[in-house]
Amino acid sequence: MSWFTKTIEEKKPQKKALWVQCKKCSSHLWEKEWKDNLNVCPHCNYHDSITSRQRIDLIFDKGSFTELFDNISPVDSLNFVDLKGSYKDKIEANIRKSGISEAVVTGHGRINGIEAVTAVMDFRFLGGSLGSGTGEKILQAANFAYEQGIPYIVFSASGGARMQEGVLSLMQMAKTCAGVARLNKKNIPYISVLLNPTTGGVTASYAMMGDLNISEPGAVIGFAGRRVIEQTIGEKLPDDFQTAEYLLEHGFIDAIVQRKDMKDYLANVLSYYNR
Repeated sequence: MSWFTKTIEEKKPQKKALWVQCKKCSSHLWEKEWKDNLNVCPHCNYHDSITSRQRIDLIFDKGSFTELFDNISPVDSLNFVDLKGSYKDKIEANIRKSGISEAVVTGHGRINGIEAVTAVMDFRFLGGSLGSGTGEKILQAANFAYEQGIPYIVFSASGGARMQEGVLSLMQMAKTCAGVARLNKKNIPYISVLLNPTTGGVTASYAMMGDLNISEPGAVIGFAGRRVIEQTIGEKLPDDFQTAEYLLEHGFIDAIVQRKDMKDYLANVLSYYNR
């Protein structure tokens, strides 16, 4: 006879949290209030991240968006393996977790009735890193915009080049820049929206090439990390260094736009090109 006769109970599902704590000011808000305010803190205006699908729903007219090139996904050309496992396993885990095939979602739709092509990066997928699949989707979306004569908008949120793909990742910087630059031949507008964070090879390539470069408030935008720069130059950097506000003050971006105003702002800009 067994010493223990009590059956093991199944784990009960955890109750959904009713509160959200702001990562910047630590304020507690009702989850519904947080969602209704588009993941923006009403106290300190901190713009938390949202998914690529949420951003598409926010920017594009309801029912107008058509996804393109969703068959493109990462390829483990180098058979990369580190101490945490294989790159192939990481890809599969991120696809399951995020529900998307790469770190960017591409497609076209209407913004207040105006046609636009877009590439929306998603930081959930391997830190929004720029891999060969990411670059290919951004390039193909640029080519679609070129062929159709439609404005192109890229929303960047990335930690930079994808280390698991080595030089293949770095090649995407030149490839995406070439695709975006070709739009100039037809005077097709390219608008770059820099989100938090936009760093590394993405900042050093297509993210800063816009005819108009805009950002959400407080976004971290830069190439090398703050500590790396401080250790290299031997100086203390300003507290607001590499923020959207710092870049606007120094002429690196053209405007800072609140998330709730982004759709109307983009539609207003695009309306000038359609005249």
